Amino acid sequence: MPTMTHLDEEGRVRMVDVSEKSATVREAVAHGVITMLPETFDLISEQKAKKGNVLETARIAGIMAAKKTAELIPMCHPLSISFVQIDFFPNPDTHSIRIEAVVRVVSQTGVEMEAFTAATIAALTIYDMCKSYDRAMTISDVYLIKKSGGKSGIFERASS
Repeated sequence: MPTMTHLDEEGRVRMVDVSEKSATVREAVAHGVITMLPETFDLISEQKAKKGNVLETARIAGIMAAKKTAELIPMCHPLSISFVQIDFFPNPDTHSIRIEAVVRVVSQTGVEMEAFTAATIAALTIYDMCKSYDRAMTISDVYLIKKSGGKSGIFERASS
């Protein structure tokens, strides 16, 4: 079992010291899904939600969230993020929207948490903008699709 890198010898939490690591290009892709009523899905798809363009607002929120991850998760390093992309894949058959967040950086530490934060905040923004229509929306399937860079190399999730 791997050691707990965020604990010191006495069991106290700490930020991992990455000062001896080499800066490399690192990328992470996270996935999330929000499922809703057919009527809510149609409002979003047709851009008829009373609060405005839901997906573009969620895209901006996801990008902003990636940049603020270290302010939200205590042991994350503040990063100078090079790139964030949020894509939406609406599925009319399931009345859901799949979200993919890609985050890239040249750094000594990875960006998995930033990608997770971006995808999750994008989903939460969709919920926030449409909750007056549908309080039963469900956010699910938040997971890492892949990550690259750093000493551990490439991780790719097996197809599910």
